[in-house]
Amino acid sequence: MAFIMVDVESDGPIPGDFSMISFGAVLVNEQLNQTFYGQLKPVSDKYIPEALAVSGHTREETLTFEDPATVMLNFKKWIATVSKDRPIFISDNNGFDWMFICWYFHHFLGENPFGFSSQNLGSLYKGMMKDTFTTFKHLRKTKHTHHPVDDAKGNAEALLTMKRELGLKVKL
Repeated sequence: MAFIMVDVESDGPIPGDFSMISFGAVLVNEQLNQTFYGQLKPVSDKYIPEALAVSGHTREETLTFEDPATVMLNFKKWIATVSKDRPIFISDNNGFDWMFICWYFHHFLGENPFGFSSQNLGSLYKGMMKDTFTTFKHLRKTKHTHHPVDDAKGNAEALLTMKRELGLKVKL
């Protein structure tokens, strides 16, 4: 199984009504050197300026981004090159990130290479620590910048630390 850490930036709270602006993915392995970055043209005229501001892009910039169908097809191809079997979607906030990635895959390609499930890094750490109020974020090495590749990489570093130093049993 290939764990693929994903991070999404959007211009609003839900896909379809609002748009995924960009996303990053990293294959979770010791090198963290296989990444994917997509910038997607909006699918809706609606956006929340404060949500868009988090990504660091203006609405005008996003209108020049790539066609979402092309980006999702390229992401699917990338997943196939880094995963020899079933890819596992994992993210810091899978309720949010999964919702966008799953919707975009099904909407534009009619399928999702990740299947129908995802993993939440924060919940995994809480379970390991037996504390529902703790956070893994101190385990990141890469600064959280809201560039989705940086953020996915930092989260992948945290997962690797959980494996190496905290005894998480996972095949990466």
